[in-house]
Amino acid sequence: MNIVVCVKYVPDAQADRTFNASDNTTDRENVDGLLSELDEYAVEAALKIVEAGEGEVTVMTVGPDQAADAIKKALQMGADKGVHIKDDAIHGSDAPATSLILAEAIKKLSAETSPDLVITGMASTDGTMGVVPTMLAERLGLPAVTFAAELTVEGGTATIRRDGDVSTQTIEASLPALVSVTDQINEPRYPSFKGIMAAKKKPVEEWSLADLGVDAGQVGLDAAWTRVESFAARPPRSQGTIVADEGDGGQKLATFLAERKFI
Repeated sequence: MNIVVCVKYVPDAQADRTFNASDNTTDRENVDGLLSELDEYAVEAALKIVEAGEGEVTVMTVGPDQAADAIKKALQMGADKGVHIKDDAIHGSDAPATSLILAEAIKKLSAETSPDLVITGMASTDGTMGVVPTMLAERLGLPAVTFAAELTVEGGTATIRRDGDVSTQTIEASLPALVSVTDQINEPRYPSFKGIMAAKKKPVEEWSLADLGVDAGQVGLDAAWTRVESFAARPPRSQGTIVADEGDGGQKLATFLAERKFI
């Protein structure tokens, strides 16, 4: 079972995230970044499948130099090898462009070893769009089974459980297929010391757009279907109102809430 896991390097949600003033794109250089938390579940799902049988897990990401850290974390968890697509022309790419780059990279990888399964997280923690998995499946001509809270692979079939608000669905797809997983599917492992040391010897290939045969004019900010027109810092929180209770605290509180139409 050969599995490709698509992951993303994202700004740390606990950091002071912002945009580049020059072009209104996400600032990924002046803020700490990490492997998207939602993608850790995808890596864990792939590792469990391979550990139950045989095969290998290839982790793939698109991004600047720092995005190598996302691959590094996945290799430390237990993935076998990585592919890092980086090119200055990729800067500012939107979801359609990202899916194009990933699709061409997977096709290039397939020339050596065709993957049986492509796994992604349900969404990235920075864009939170959740559309790249389906776009990628369409470009690859694969069935897409998304938002898996449970995933099993038996023979030539992948079966998922998708939990909705009012019902649960069981969906099957013939391999090869693409599956996106939710944060309910498992508990991602922490890299062990052995895994951290082993990751240093695992191969990571770096590909450019030229290596994939992708025209730079098809990606990047100029080719994006969507872009941020403007942004502003969130205003600081104002000081709260203290209601002194001198026997009429309840009345003051009710008046305060009524004026703001809370009651």
